[in-house]
Amino acid sequence: MFTNYNSNPKDAKHYDTTRLRSEFLSEELFNKEKITLLYSHIDRVVALGICPNTTPLALNSFIDNDVFGTQHFLERREMGMVNLGKSNIEVKTSSHTYILEHLDALYLGMGETNVTFRSLDEEHEATLYSLSAPAHCSYPSKRIARDEARVVELGSNESANQRVINQYLHPDVLPTCQLCMGVTHLCPGSVWNTMPAHTHERRMEAYLYFNIKPDNVVFHFMGEPQETRHIVVRNKQLVLSPSWSIHSGCGTSNYSFIWGMLGENQTFDDMDFIEMSAIR
Repeated sequence: MFTNYNSNPKDAKHYDTTRLRSEFLSEELFNKEKITLLYSHIDRVVALGICPNTTPLALNSFIDNDVFGTQHFLERREMGMVNLGKSNIEVKTSSHTYILEHLDALYLGMGETNVTFRSLDEEHEATLYSLSAPAHCSYPSKRIARDEARVVELGSNESANQRVINQYLHPDVLPTCQLCMGVTHLCPGSVWNTMPAHTHERRMEAYLYFNIKPDNVVFHFMGEPQETRHIVVRNKQLVLSPSWSIHSGCGTSNYSFIWGMLGENQTFDDMDFIEMSAIR
């Protein structure tokens, strides 16, 4: 498990490339036959890269419970996950068994115990991405199939930002305490410029970039509106986005990303827009 501490925007504007990447980018979240955790003090979010084979991986075997001060990981937390790989993945809890196909999602509510992960395919690598947030009550766990997500189409070819947003953990799909998650696919010829830029004063976000070919990169733009910075991101790498930072990405080709939010509310369009003339 890696621990990431919150950063003051007054300090972040002085970071060089190495420091910026170490504070906000996770380059190796996915490791074969392991569960890798990034614990961030930005709203206490936890990101997990889960890569099982046909032998089950037990979630609690990879958790240092002294860090969280609980008997098991989901004692005071909720958890969402998306299957990124071609392999179907079996997720078991004390009470249910779920089978996740490619780009299916799963929500596990507070209190779930004995969580294990197992690949059902020996030929393909299993890749499961998860986010966890502190929770105040227990909502029912639920599998959300790829075609059950709420679909929103935004942007246009003319502005080079045509994209399809798939909302999985969203108030219109199922109840959660605070965690929201979804997948955005950029159309060919488009980038995630989402302009005019905005911040989320009341929420943080995390972005897991994927579908980036080996010879392509994405320039993730971040920072205060008057102190913008960028981080070069490659396939299956994670960027943490604090509430004070803008967030958008320009790739050398179209790509996809999983977004996750947590904070004061679950209002998807609660955004503080920045005038284009104010960005520097």
